[in-house]
Amino acid sequence: MADIRMTDFAEFTSLLSSEENLILNSTKDFVNKEVMPIIDDAFMDARFPDELVPKVGAMGFLGAPLDGYGCPGLNYVSYGLINMMLEAGDSALRSFNSVQSSLVMFPLHSFGSDAQKTKFLPKLATGEMIGCFGLTEPDHGSNPAGMVTYAKKTDKGFVLNGAKMWITNGSVADLAIVWAKCEGVSEGKNNICAFVVEKNTPGFSTRLMTQKHSLRASITSELIFEDCLIPHENLLPGSTVGLKAALMCLNSARLGIAWGAIGAAMACYQTALDYSLTRVQFHDKPIASHQLIQKDLVDMLTEITKAQFLTLQITRLKEQGKVKPEHISMVKRNNVAMALGISRTARAILGANGISSEYPVMRHMCNLESVITYEGTDNVHILTLGKYITGISAF
Repeated sequence: MADIRMTDFAEFTSLLSSEENLILNSTKDFVNKEVMPIIDDAFMDARFPDELVPKVGAMGFLGAPLDGYGCPGLNYVSYGLINMMLEAGDSALRSFNSVQSSLVMFPLHSFGSDAQKTKFLPKLATGEMIGCFGLTEPDHGSNPAGMVTYAKKTDKGFVLNGAKMWITNGSVADLAIVWAKCEGVSEGKNNICAFVVEKNTPGFSTRLMTQKHSLRASITSELIFEDCLIPHENLLPGSTVGLKAALMCLNSARLGIAWGAIGAAMACYQTALDYSLTRVQFHDKPIASHQLIQKDLVDMLTEITKAQFLTLQITRLKEQGKVKPEHISMVKRNNVAMALGISRTARAILGANGISSEYPVMRHMCNLESVITYEGTDNVHILTLGKYITGISAF
């Protein structure tokens, strides 16, 4: 399988600092050396390549934009570039990094006590511990406010009951950040808050979800809580503001997804370009000499270039404290739809070879069918932007 390369038609990298370019190139080299030789077999075997976890930790990818407690303290553009190149390898690896960094380490860093940060963050940063994020429920995906998972405060701790579905890393996680409606935490009866639920806590179990046609190299699980007793000190104290805290985590992760989608699109475009230059058809000419193929390649390159600059600007706004949730909705929606379209076009350029595991295109296409759904479906992000533009909620 060919190495991944950086697509840089409009000198996008000229807008990056020397440190950001170093991170971009070191991540690319890591993916080519460590990921590309094994990822297709892992996908076909539906196996998460857990041998990469300590290597990812050693590279400083986990919790990249967080400071202190053993975290790398990089800026958000660097975090985005890491995700872009990881997903050029495979969505599963980027998903692992997104969940660990934005959905586990971020809430601990933002809403946790100093004791919680000290206990968990250093080990999560190295990959010694793996975390997962429990928000989505079997009957409540796009509407997390409708969750039924419930925590009741008692003298001994919080008794947690309920279930979470489609949870990345769930079956191998050492801890889960679990969101529930909470009784006895603050004013009101059903405020939403988060808990650290550690592996082997009585009443906590997981079920591995199999038979997937997408994200096959990623672990997806159901989390089940049956009178699960959570110590008082495992409540994230800053999470009691409610669903707002959970959405802050999702916005951080969605920005990483937007970057990752560019990586998948670049991998598909580069594969299609290389193939079209070597595949001879009709009058002993490469198919790249045909007008329709050239149009497809031009369209792909144009969309990738547009996404790169839009995402860089939104991420700079994030670093300046100016970003809005609607900005992130725009790039998540645009970039994933863009990447999915490019994967389909690339598959068509490769013809029957497009479905072969010799090439990464079909693998990326299948993965992107999940990425366009999770952490806000395409339609949810449309309505989020629609409300911002018009002032009218269509939900």
